[in-house]
Amino acid sequence: MKVGAPTETRPGETRVAATPETVKKLTAGGANQVLLQAGAGRRASFTDEAYAASGATLVEDATRVYGLAELILKVRAPQQSELALLRKGQILLGMLDPFDLDGLQKLAGTGTTAFALEAAPRITRAQSLDVLSSQANIAGYKAVIVAASHYGRFMSMLMTAAGTVKAARVVVLGAGVAGLQAIATARRLGAVVEASDVRPAAKEQIESLGARFIDVPFETEEEREIAQGTGGYARPMPAAWMARQAALVAERCKQADIVITTALIPGRPAPVLVSEATVASMKPGSVIVDMAVERGGNCPLSRPDQVIEAHGVKIAGYTNLPGQVPTDASALYARNLLDFLKLVIGKDGAPAIQREDEIVAACMVCDAHNVLRKK
Repeated sequence: MKVGAPTETRPGETRVAATPETVKKLTAGGANQVLLQAGAGRRASFTDEAYAASGATLVEDATRVYGLAELILKVRAPQQSELALLRKGQILLGMLDPFDLDGLQKLAGTGTTAFALEAAPRITRAQSLDVLSSQANIAGYKAVIVAASHYGRFMSMLMTAAGTVKAARVVVLGAGVAGLQAIATARRLGAVVEASDVRPAAKEQIESLGARFIDVPFETEEEREIAQGTGGYARPMPAAWMARQAALVAERCKQADIVITTALIPGRPAPVLVSEATVASMKPGSVIVDMAVERGGNCPLSRPDQVIEAHGVKIAGYTNLPGQVPTDASALYARNLLDFLKLVIGKDGAPAIQREDEIVAACMVCDAHNVLRKK
């Protein structure tokens, strides 16, 4: 099988779906040829020379990659210009947004068999190919670095001859993979951290990282049951609980120097956690990093890929934080793809899609001109 990795065309995307490390493993693992568009890894600091030394065949344009490869590795879903290059029978792997049914319909029209790795089930066997976790981990780290860069003070306590500087107070809303990494990074920088999450199980994880858990008590068994989530993901909470959380979060945000929001619910708009009234109550010079801005944002004032100032508060809404750490983000993502490939390529290097496998079945979003995921 010939495997291809074109340059990503989505504006601002710096990652690449194959690295010299994974190219070498692919060629050793039975791939007849790994075709890489020249310059595909440049924005992630991977040189063409490094790819060539690892066994990749460099080609000048995406047309040849798509034209020659039987399997295409992508970071993000193909843009309109790329759809015309896909052909019936090709296999496509990437973060294809399984909830974008319009995009999947266009993809299905090409006849491609497509796999969206974000849809992998949250089971132990799928951990090594969990692209959401590998990229969210990086995003959580970068969110804190972004916040620190916009915050006009030190993060840690500092004792000097001129006086003592207090440590920054950080509030993290949402304690999934991104939130936990944000907590850990802020703590390493010396900040005092508080965190909130709807899931009771998150309390122990938050406290194990040295942060204080912002506890919103459950008043009914229904609230407690919903808070358990589904498959490791949060579910929409009842209005009464959301109102209590909003009041408590607003109070904690008033005292915070930095707020990092990470709350997302698969297939739904991001819940509003930090209202404009809450922003107006925050201290001048405070910073909010809204990691959910691509899904509408946890703060209604956030703007995609902009840093704005409202009521004296800086609000950063970057849609691709992993893309700001492209070398490591690409390395982890490419390894995720490599592990998934074991389920669609046989030991002889020929296509061998294990359709009965629960991971493959969950990730397959298009096949034979059909969209396989429904609302």
